[in-house]
This record gives sequence, structure tokens and C-alpha cells, in this order.
Amino acid sequence: MKRSNINVARGHGLAKLACAMVIALSGATLAQAQVATNAPPVVAGAKLVVLQRIKVHSPAIEGNLEGETADRDVLVFLPPGYASHPKQRYPVVYALHGYSIGAEQWSGEIHAAQTIAGAFAKGAGEVIVVLPDSKTVHNGSMYSSSQTTGDFETFVSKDLVAYVDQHYRTLARRESRGLVGHSMGGYGASRIGMRHADVFGALYMMSPCCLSPRDPAQAPPGAAAALAEVKTLQDATKLSWGLRAQLATAAAWSPNPQKPPLYLDLPVENGVTRPDVVAKWAANAPLAFVDQYIGQLKRYKAIAIDVGDRDGLKDDAAKLHAVMDRYGVANSFEIYPGDHTSDVPTRFQDHVLPFFSRNLAFEKR
Repeated sequence: MKRSNINVARGHGLAKLACAMVIALSGATLAQAQVATNAPPVVAGAKLVVLQRIKVHSPAIEGNLEGETADRDVLVFLPPGYASHPKQRYPVVYALHGYSIGAEQWSGEIHAAQTIAGAFAKGAGEVIVVLPDSKTVHNGSMYSSSQTTGDFETFVSKDLVAYVDQHYRTLARRESRGLVGHSMGGYGASRIGMRHADVFGALYMMSPCCLSPRDPAQAPPGAAAALAEVKTLQDATKLSWGLRAQLATAAAWSPNPQKPPLYLDLPVENGVTRPDVVAKWAANAPLAFVDQYIGQLKRYKAIAIDVGDRDGLKDDAAKLHAVMDRYGVANSFEIYPGDHTSDVPTRFQDHVLPFFSRNLAFEKR
């Protein structure tokens, strides 16, 4: 695979990027505006990290009905000591982006080069940080398994992990792998984390979306009619942010291989609510299935959830925390000053990477 190396220590500046929030089953309020994020101050003495842009082939995504490429873009951030310590092996943190932005955009939104270097300079142990791209024709895979979109859950938990372990000097065991995600990526971290505790050893959910089932009656007026007018994939690209999010959710959670060209079922069709589709969407809500995975969650050395105090997702995040507390699953939960995206870079530098530094297994020296 071809790789391009870029030495970087500073972020990309305050880029205006799409807010990464999808509300499942909804026309509930969606953050649709382009946003700017607050970069933390550059840490004095931070050493350069190395960014490699690679492609990873995923057998799990092959043959999907939407035509999503199985050759996925992936950003790999190598720590400052990687080249100068050729015998050293490192833990890996897999970081999942949100809806409507890919890995490249999220890297800019969290000022990844700067915040990763800053975290190391402030004392976090050096890790490899991997950002896979899971954007689709409808702007997001929901990190789920679907014949329509492809199996992005297996892409992250199996294909990507195997590739990184084969091509980089990793500590190839679950205790040395962390999983984090923001918004749709936070949903992905919760879903993949619950189902694949045999792969990852520590779990961090940042402002996770889509945790609870939603009533299709919450959809805004005219949503069902607008979606009914979509006859081609090209039509879908002309829809509003929120309506495209509904198509992404349907493609992930209610695929229909007998229904071209979109190959999906919507919860409201021809003005009538479809209980079978509503049930499928509800079954993909972590607050609906978390009780089945308590044993898996108890395998993690540490689990963390955080969310801004001005983020409409904070109530569901608190519910997930409460469920884990009720079952005795060790976890931490923090509501910090901020909205859905404003302070995520600082959180990534000063909370996420230090969390993994404390809770992943490093190579003994």
C-alpha cells in the first residue's frame, strides 16, 4: 500500500466542518450548521508526529449494494519516537469520526496533529492513533453491518485491526488497543465496544449519538414526502442534512436488497408508519441492547463517557452511564462546558489520550 508521510505538530486551524450528529429515527433537532472548533494552546516543546495516509482493503465491505469502496482511506498518526526506536512496539487508539465528515475532516476538526503531539508532550504515553474513514454515499455508515452499506462494524473491529497489526509495530493484544469515537463515532464506539470486547481493552465515548430509540412522529413536517420523492442516489445528494441522515440510518439499520436503487426501508412510507422498520431501528439503539452486553463491558479495564453541557445528547449519555452503574460496570461520566463540537480538540488532548495512557498496556522497558 502506498503511504504519504507528513511531519506535523500543529493543527490545521479553525476549519469550519460539518457537525457530526445523527439522531436515530428522527426528525428531532439536528445540528446542521458548519462549526468551528476551539484548538487548545500549542504545547511548548511538543515533538513532531508523523501522519501516514493509507488505504486498507476490507473484505467485510466488499459487494455492498450501495457501491461503497472496500478500499478505505485511513489516517495513521505515528508517535515522535516511532522512527528513532525501531524495536519498540506501541499501543493503538482507534478513533471514529462522526456523521457527515470523514476521517480527514475530523482530523482537522480535532486538530489531530497538534493535540496528539500536545498530549505526548504533557506526559501521555506514546501510542499510534488510527482514524478510519467510514463516510458513505449518505454521509455515514453508523458503524453497523448492512448488505446495503457493507459491514463497517467488522471493518473496524477485524479488518482494520488486522492490517494495522501486520504493518505497524503494535502491541497486538486487546489490553493494548483503545477505541474512541465522537457523535456517530461515539455510537460506533458503544456498539463495537459492547460487541467486541475481545478486541479492545479500554473504551471512550465522546458525545455519543443515537443511544435511544426514537419515535418516527418526531420527524419534521414534510420529511416523509421529501424522502418519497427520492428515486436515485443522485436525488439523495440534493436532500437536506437531516434527511440524508435518515437515509444513512435506514441504509444501516433497515436494508432491503429487493428495493433498488436505495436498497432500504424507511419507518414511514406512503404516509403510514411501518412497525417492522421502527422495531429494526429500535433494536440498534445501545440503550435497548446494552443489557445483553454487561458481561462484555465488564471486561474493559476502563470506560469513559463525556458530553458538553450545551449538547442535546447529554441526557441519553447520562442514561447509558446510569445503566452501567446499575450493573456495577466501572465507568466514568463527565459533563463539561461546551456544545457538541466546540471543545472536542481539548478533550482529545487533555482527557482522551491521557485516559488511554493510563488504561492501555504498554511495552515494558
